[in-house]
Amino acid sequence: MAARLGPAAGARVAVTGGAGGIGRALVAALLGEGCGVAVLDLPAVLAAHPPAGGALPLPCDATDEAGVGAAFASLRDRWGGLDGLVTLAGFAGPKLAAGETSLALWTEVTEGNLAATFLACRAALPLLRAGKDPAVVTMASGLAAKPAPGYAPYAAAKAGVLALTRALAAENAPWLRVNAVAPSAVETAFLRGGTHAGGADAPRFDTDAYSRSVPLGRLATPEDVVGPILFLLGPAAAYVTGQTLHVNGGLLMP
Repeated sequence: MAARLGPAAGARVAVTGGAGGIGRALVAALLGEGCGVAVLDLPAVLAAHPPAGGALPLPCDATDEAGVGAAFASLRDRWGGLDGLVTLAGFAGPKLAAGETSLALWTEVTEGNLAATFLACRAALPLLRAGKDPAVVTMASGLAAKPAPGYAPYAAAKAGVLALTRALAAENAPWLRVNAVAPSAVETAFLRGGTHAGGADAPRFDTDAYSRSVPLGRLATPEDVVGPILFLLGPAAAYVTGQTLHVNGGLLMP
């Protein structure tokens, strides 16, 4: 009998940044698989994009240590444990050369991606320990492996996410699997700065020129990223940990 490609029905999965473009598609897919889903995101984002029916909204700032801790404590009281965690929270910020990037912007972007991933994973570990065949999927980026001009803070933060992913996989084996998904550009509000911040001020992304550079000839859709996440959460990936799954239409072939 073929292994199930997504998490088991009834699995309890927390998704940070779950009210964003990829997050909404993932939450809908998880609910469709019969999973219990908690959506952790900023209060304003949750208000603008309420989670699909059946998902549990938990307002929190992914960079706030106390807030993240309180959100996962609430999950522990409600569910007792977790079977999966997906860390989608993050944003790129404005496009600037490294030499023109202020320390404040560098700190905001690295905290919004790397620190946010660390805080969620650390807070979730005790709940995952109480789960069944638990797995974590972090969100990286192809820019972690091949930085593009203007995205130094984001590329550095996502490279840090990959290192953190491997460290967590090594430290928590064999009871926990931890893997990363690294997409290229995805057709969401993220291309205009992200659901988090900066969308109105971010420079226009030239989707036509970018698509011409991709061997498969188009941008990724949220659904293109959801499938790999579901795979890494589920039993078909039972022997996969510490890995990075690139989802980029052939743009990067490491």
